[in-house]
Amino acid sequence: MMIRHKVSINGIEVEAAYNEATVSKIFLPLLNKLNVMQKEKNKRLLVMLAAPPGAGKTTLLSFLERLSREQEHLQPIQTIGMDGFHRRQEYLQNHYVQREGKQVSMVEIKGAPVTFNLEGLRERIGKVAAGEVVRWPIYDRLLHNPVENVIVVDSEIVILEGNYLLLNEDGWRDLSMFADYTISITADQDLLRRRLIERRIKTGVVEKTATAFVDFSDMPNVQLCLEKMKEADCRLWIDEDGEYWIVS
Repeated sequence: MMIRHKVSINGIEVEAAYNEATVSKIFLPLLNKLNVMQKEKNKRLLVMLAAPPGAGKTTLLSFLERLSREQEHLQPIQTIGMDGFHRRQEYLQNHYVQREGKQVSMVEIKGAPVTFNLEGLRERIGKVAAGEVVRWPIYDRLLHNPVENVIVVDSEIVILEGNYLLLNEDGWRDLSMFADYTISITADQDLLRRRLIERRIKTGVVEKTATAFVDFSDMPNVQLCLEKMKEADCRLWIDEDGEYWIVS
């Protein structure tokens, strides 16, 4: 039996289906664990969820937020993402990096770690971890820019998602020190590539163009996440059928 979930993510309508067994054996126990941890801490609990592009982390967190609100015994969670800390488009258009032996504009590799405002992200995460009521930015795909102060972070259980929250590289590896609990999601690289191409096509891009973009811009980020992700407290794996498994 499947539980269907519809959500709009960055202007794209997404429909996911989660197996009832997965919900009862993985998702609800996870939410129960976080609920207990928050009660024991008696302060805000900050959870970080890291996954490579295409792993469906934003959709999953939307579903977990829904689940937490449907269960009377659970405290509702609040989910936020790091995408609001993309550097602005005008910055990316005027700054360059080396990629495959060539100098390319940052806008061509938007989504790579270097294209994020890491300093601003770290500062805001620190405030969330300290339990402050924090204004949080989102990324607007129509504007191609972040929009400041859209979300008010005020819940007692907050899950922050992003590709690089557990990245084991200078600057990034320190972010997880703010987390009370960490979660990672991984999957086969070919599966992630297919998902990313399909997602790109849904924005109106033809398959050939979508494939070229994914291979040049997205797949290096996928490989980076898969190869350099720090070990999380809870590790999940997605198989070819979209089923989630706990990695022992």
